[in-house]
Amino acid sequence: MVRELAIYEREPASSVEATEADYRRDCFGPNRRCEVLMGEVDGRIQGFVMFFHNYSTWVGRAGLHVEDFFVREAARGLGLGKRLLGAVARIALERNFQRVDLAVLEWNPARKMYEHLGFTNQSHWVPYRLAGEDIARLATESDQ
Repeated sequence: MVRELAIYEREPASSVEATEADYRRDCFGPNRRCEVLMGEVDGRIQGFVMFFHNYSTWVGRAGLHVEDFFVREAARGLGLGKRLLGAVARIALERNFQRVDLAVLEWNPARKMYEHLGFTNQSHWVPYRLAGEDIARLATESDQ
């Protein structure tokens, strides 16, 4: 399904480097780095949400960051997405977390659903990413 998500996000499926072993280790193993909930329709997995803890220095509490959220086209409009995000909200409440954050591609029509559910657009924040060789370069250059 992660490859299906990549295609939906207009990226080649081959851009997904993660393996089943990576997901088993990091999402379901003893030292989890993230959590995954799977959503079913008629006994078949049709969606998932992957999330991990973040922290607000202003609120002084942990929160959840939704990294990936995907519902197969055949299951869209059936309420599965709302149920999956509702489950994330319940987890946040159970853990006394104050926020659930996510980022969405500008063109994604799911933005309407997020706003309907109460998510607010944080357009005043501009995302940045450091990856690959740039991480190594900064790590090395910052010591000089």
